[in-house]
Formats: sequence, C-alpha cells, structure tokens
Amino acid sequence: MALQSMTGFARREGTSGRWRWAWELRSVNGKGFDLRLRLPPGLERMEAEVRRLAGESFSRGNLQASLSVTADENRFEAVLNRQALAAVLAMREQLADVIDPAPLKLDTLLLVRGIVEFREGEDGEEALAARDADIAAGLMAALADLRAMREQEGAALSRILLDHVATIEGLTRTIETDPSRSPQEIATRLVAQVALLMDGMAALDRDRLHAEAALLATKADLREEIDRLKAHVAAARDLLAKGGPAGRRLDFLAQEFNRESNTICSKSNASAVTAAGIDLKVVIDQFREQVQNLE
Repeated sequence: MALQSMTGFARREGTSGRWRWAWELRSVNGKGFDLRLRLPPGLERMEAEVRRLAGESFSRGNLQASLSVTADENRFEAVLNRQALAAVLAMREQLADVIDPAPLKLDTLLLVRGIVEFREGEDGEEALAARDADIAAGLMAALADLRAMREQEGAALSRILLDHVATIEGLTRTIETDPSRSPQEIATRLVAQVALLMDGMAALDRDRLHAEAALLATKADLREEIDRLKAHVAAARDLLAKGGPAGRRLDFLAQEFNRESNTICSKSNASAVTAAGIDLKVVIDQFREQVQNLE
C-alpha cells in the first residue's frame, strides 16, 4: 500500500436524465477520521452508504463531502380537479333554464379557478433509481481521485522523510565514530581527572576514587543510545517502504528519536558530540513535523 498524506481535494460532476449533480471532497489533517457530510434535501438516505465508502477509503483525516443536485429543466403537468369540475357541471344543470345551453369549451373551463392545476412533474421510480446510481458512481470516482491525490503527496512526503532518516543515520554515525568515544581517549581523560583529584589530597581512597571514575565512565557511555537510534532508523525505513497508514507509528518513532538525542546531549562530554546531538534534535523535529501530515 502507498503512503497517503491527509490533505487533498477532488470534484466529480455529471448528469443523469434531467438532473445535474456534483461531489466535492476536501481532506485536511486530523488525529482520527472524521467525515462532515452535506446532502441536499431528499437524499439523506444516502448518508449511511457515503460514510461506509469513505471509511473504507481512508483511516485518518478530517473529510468534508458535499453533494449538490439540480434539475436542468422544469417539467410541468396539468392536473384535473375532477371534484371541482363535477361541482361546476352540477351548477350548470341547475341553471340550465337561465344560461346558454351550449356545451362548455375547454378555454372556458380553464378560466375557472381550481378546475386545472399546474405542478412540476415528478420522475418515476426508475429514473430516480438511475439518478441515485449515477450519483453513487460519482462518489466512488471522487473518492478514488482524492485517494490518488493523497497518495501523490504521500510519495513526496516519503522522499522527504527518507532524506531526514538518512541525515539521522549520518549524525548517529558521526557520534559513534567521534574520537572522544575511543577507549584510549576515555582512559586518558579519566587518568587526568583522577590525577587532578589526587594531587595534594592524599587522604582520598585511591581505589574508591578509581571505582567512582569507572562508574561515571559507564554512565557517560553512549553505546545503548547509538544502538537504539540505529534500530529506530531501520524501523522508520521499513514503515516507509511498507506504506499504508503509518503516520501514528512514525510519530511514535519520532518521539523515540527525540528521547535518544536528549540523552546523548545530556551525557556528552565532548563538544563535537554535543554539536552532533543538537543537529540530531533539529532534523528529528523536521522529521516529526512532516510525519504529522501522513495518514
């Protein structure tokens, strides 16, 4: 599965009979999946299906979906009010001895209010079913378009994140190979520190002092942090290669990256390692900022 960003836009429109419809979908970042749906009156029955299809397409992001439906032409039909016509004819019979007995003409009947009513024609069930099917197909196409756009942006984000991971790996290697971490350098530094403490302070227990120095050296060792950074780099690359909804897991890795960089900076006793640790924190922040855009 491809990585997806959580931002995108799609629009699909079409016609079905005398009806014109249009779907608009907008997606932005979100902690989970939230769909805000706007349907025209009379089509509320589609809500459950729209939510199901959208939920199958996306797992994260705030999605706004709106449907507009309009009629290209208004069709009117004449409806005869038979009760009103019967009342008029009955009255004519009652007045047969005082009015013209000639047959009533259509134009005369049309002048009588209530005899004929004009109203907008309604589509049959088959036409409405065909329209709804076309609208549903349009939604599927719009969801596919939105997914394609999110995947396109996801591919671009993947390249950026891989660059960040490569930088993190390079800085980790810089810290690991820094001369200050060599056993000889550590030993030289400790000997000098012990000599300063012992100079003029014969009362100090030399064995106890060496034991404390060894303990400090152990606490200052960065081996565990470096190994964890390497493991996190491998995990990040694996998630980016697998794709799919990896945003939350990558965000967790960003937090782990940051924890190790903080520990390195606090333990560091060499300016070069401290500088690399600070650069590490900067690129990790950039990594995490980009991860927030992933599904």
